Amino acid sequence: MLDFLFVAVVIGLIYFWWTKRNGTKTVSTDELKRKIAEERNIQLLDVREPHEYKGGHIKQAKNVPLSGFGNASAQYPKDKDRPVYVICQSGMRSQRAAAMLKSAGYTDVYSVKGGMNFWRG
Repeated sequence: MLDFLFVAVVIGLIYFWWTKRNGTKTVSTDELKRKIAEERNIQLLDVREPHEYKGGHIKQAKNVPLSGFGNASAQYPKDKDRPVYVICQSGMRSQRAAAMLKSAGYTDVYSVKGGMNFWRG
């Protein structure tokens, strides 16, 4: 039990460090639910692999796997000035994808904290 707690703390610290390091904004799954309710055509990318996406995803999410993200710019949202929300399973891949989107000129990018692990739709 103590080992599990130690690993959880280390993962949390790494996640916190990574978020601050790359300057990516984050939202909770509850905040994302509010945004989906407010906005009909939300820009939401699910960067998990296709088999993960098929196993369950948010209805509005477009699947653009991180494994091919750098080569998938044609699948990126068209409007670079509207908010883009990025989700994965735990929040790590979405952080990387969000940083890539920022590098590609997107101005308002959010990674979903906890990812699908915390999503209760």
